[in-house]
Amino acid sequence: MRVSQRGDVAPFQVMEVMEAASRAEAAGKHIIHMEVGQPGTPAPKLAREAVAKAMETGPLGYTNALGLPALRKKIAALYDDWYGVSLNPDRVIVTTGSSTGFTLAFTSLFDTGARVGIGAPGYPSYKAIIQALGLETVMFQCAPENRYQPVPNDLPDDLDGLLVASPTNPAGTMLDKPALSALMEACAARGAFFISDEIYHGIEYERKAVTALEVSDDAYIINSFSKYFSMTGWRIGWMVVPEDHIRQVERLAQNFFICAPHVSQVAALAAIDAKDELEANVEVYRKNRELMKEGLPKCGFTKTAPPDGAFYFYVDVSDYTDDSAEFATQILNEAGVAVTPGVDFDPVRGAQMIRLSYCRSTADVEEGLARLQKFAERWMKP
Repeated sequence: MRVSQRGDVAPFQVMEVMEAASRAEAAGKHIIHMEVGQPGTPAPKLAREAVAKAMETGPLGYTNALGLPALRKKIAALYDDWYGVSLNPDRVIVTTGSSTGFTLAFTSLFDTGARVGIGAPGYPSYKAIIQALGLETVMFQCAPENRYQPVPNDLPDDLDGLLVASPTNPAGTMLDKPALSALMEACAARGAFFISDEIYHGIEYERKAVTALEVSDDAYIINSFSKYFSMTGWRIGWMVVPEDHIRQVERLAQNFFICAPHVSQVAALAAIDAKDELEANVEVYRKNRELMKEGLPKCGFTKTAPPDGAFYFYVDVSDYTDDSAEFATQILNEAGVAVTPGVDFDPVRGAQMIRLSYCRSTADVEEGLARLQKFAERWMKP
């Protein structure tokens, strides 16, 4: 049978690494997981209790395509709490994770063949979704001296849209308000729509992340309960759109997805109130980040852009390899540590980069660093 060319997307390498790590574990090997951006903590206790209660009291059937009104209102209130931004809850659309948000955003904003800019390194599923929707990914290089974030001079002229993440995956670096404003102004000058990936907001260390809504309402905001709220498997997120785009996105959501899972919306509604537990998680990430900053140079990994947020280090390993996929396999097999090759994030320079996640327990991070140091002592040459 014939298959669609739009389905011919590259594999998500981090998932391939996870599968290889799972096979090693099934064979009895103890693996330290530093490959995937999945918090090692469960959904907040308040969320789990709310779900247990809801399962006993109601059917948890379809909701409005835009999400539970109470959840949309509470998400809107977050913007006042976190950023001092007053947000109309009608502009909040609850989604089945951030991936659905990107699909809805690209489908709502762009016709077939539209050119969407993405800085490299960047989250690999962006370009896969763009390709599958019949759009064109325009990747451009973000310089290490700019901490792998885009600047206006990086942008091609003929863009229909630009997608920017802050904090970014894989580097964890952030844009301050002047830098974000400059990018959004550059997009406006090109007639390109701006999409802001803010799924790591809440996980910051020295300063608060800036939402694009602090600069302009003419943007799509994508966020998620996966990272700060520690709810990856619940597949629940949200997007914020301009008021005159609400009905457009609603029609797409009705037909594509019907609604986000009711049970996950119940959990999300309660999770927003679990601030003490969530901030305790961030303190673990903060401690782990300091361990990584101290430990990575001892492993021979000195070329990094220390993260402002999220929970990743993006490491230049060009002194040791020009094949990061093979290097990651070697680390997994010989050190028992799963890391992600940079080819996932950058098709040009990624063969010389790896990403390490530190969102698991502090004990795991300490053990992972110890194993990497032993690996370095055995195999890496100065």
